[in-house]
Amino acid sequence: MRTLISTAFISLDGVVEAPGGEPGYRNTGWTFKHAEFLPEAYEIKDREQREATAMMMGRTSYEAFSPVWPAMEEFADYNAMPKFVVSTTLSEDELVKNWGETRILRSLDDVAALKETEGGPIIIHGSASLNQALSDAGLIDRYHLLVFPLLLGAGKRLFSTTDKDAQKLRLVEHKAYANGLQKNVFDVVR
Repeated sequence: MRTLISTAFISLDGVVEAPGGEPGYRNTGWTFKHAEFLPEAYEIKDREQREATAMMMGRTSYEAFSPVWPAMEEFADYNAMPKFVVSTTLSEDELVKNWGETRILRSLDDVAALKETEGGPIIIHGSASLNQALSDAGLIDRYHLLVFPLLLGAGKRLFSTTDKDAQKLRLVEHKAYANGLQKNVFDVVR
């Protein structure tokens, strides 16, 4: 069974929208505007590339990443690995040709079936709506969160507001950095 890992830059109040400068959000680029850059705080990002064997995202994140990431040397490991895009509307002819093997999954059932296959961890980048749906369906196994000491108010959040039973998490790794960032790695307790 494969492990599904959600990774996110997240504000203290749960916002994950436009951390890197994506247009259309009033606080866009908040990860770089409001926290001193400390390379050690981002060590987990390098580790994720080395340990993941596939990448998953929703359509919106795919459309944001696919024109840019293939040309970025710092994402060489991600560029080489298989990608899964969860979308009911994306067509095969809309996939970029220079980003390696990419497969479209049409439903959460498809994601659940993928998890049952042989292989290593699958990392989910961006994709707020997809993360919410996967979390609500109990399909995420681990969270890698870099928590920024910011309150952003409005914006897309990592977790839904669905009324559901409590889901227990176990903290398996954590560290606080001089710039106020916190790394929190949680396993979902089943």
